Amino acid sequence: MPVADLSHPVESGMPVYPGDPAVTIDSHATMAADGYRVSALSCGSHTGTHVDAPSHTEPDGATLDELPVSRFVRDAVRVDLRDRGAREPIRPADLPTVDAGAVVLWTGWDRHWGEPEYLDHPYLTPDAARHCVEQGYDVATDALNVDPTPADGASGSDDPHATDGASNDPQIPADHPDAGVPAHHELLGNGRLIAENLTNLDSVPARFELTALPLALAEGDGGPVRAVARWD
Repeated sequence: MPVADLSHPVESGMPVYPGDPAVTIDSHATMAADGYRVSALSCGSHTGTHVDAPSHTEPDGATLDELPVSRFVRDAVRVDLRDRGAREPIRPADLPTVDAGAVVLWTGWDRHWGEPEYLDHPYLTPDAARHCVEQGYDVATDALNVDPTPADGASGSDDPHATDGASNDPQIPADHPDAGVPAHHELLGNGRLIAENLTNLDSVPARFELTALPLALAEGDGGPVRAVARWD
């Protein structure tokens, strides 16, 4: 059975969501000094390729440790959205209505990983997120965010995911339906999961099994994953 790695490597200085903790990996013990190697890792819970638990945006949402491990293995359908340009919306008509546990948004935006353009990815409209809920889909994407990401690196709040009157995209007015993180609220608020920052989606077929197992963080609002695809 073929297997493809859909994960970005975790390394110092890697891209993070604006305002999230920077990633650093420092040497704690070395072969020369200690006879073994240990690294000190500092990062946020939504570092790199990761899964969002409902508790990420929902006050009463489930945490990672409240979800069975089987929840992170899904029959997935990949949707080719590489025709989308910078900050273009993904609408319900762009998404399938099929028997699947997850829809994987193949925007091709991982080609901008590490570049300023990575913030300018396509995003789900609230109606598109609602379509995913109605179909019973979890959502995965090869972009930074299923909602618009702030282009200026600030959301207008100390909380990078705040939605109280602040748009995540300076090009979207605060009273616009796409302002803030409505796709997150629609999905996570209805018990669906979100995986972000996938890569290498050109190496998988349209249907595959997606496994995205997060670190077993107690009361985790999200966690880095080693996302892999398998297919017959």
